[in-house]
Amino acid sequence: MAQEKEDIIICRCQEVTREEILQAIAEGATTVDGVKKRTRAGMGLCQGKTCERLVAKIVSEQTGKPLAEVFPPTFRAPVRPVATTAFLEEETDGDKI
Repeated sequence: MAQEKEDIIICRCQEVTREEILQAIAEGATTVDGVKKRTRAGMGLCQGKTCERLVAKIVSEQTGKPLAEVFPPTFRAPVRPVATTAFLEEETDGDKI
């Protein structure tokens, strides 16, 4: 049995289908970031390296916008948690460290 075009998984990391992306566009997403916020496409382990161009192509086709207007998505630098105590001044023998 052939897989329906809308059931095709576009984002493998988050298992987002073409149908979910089309739904996000129907709800008002007009950029890659808009789709990402609604579906989590591009938020998996690969950080969009696999699916970002596919999502952009679908957005471009559905909205009629050129790819230059659909891109670039915003990127955030990776961060790691820091204990709040790291920001406190520590005193040892009357000296601040």
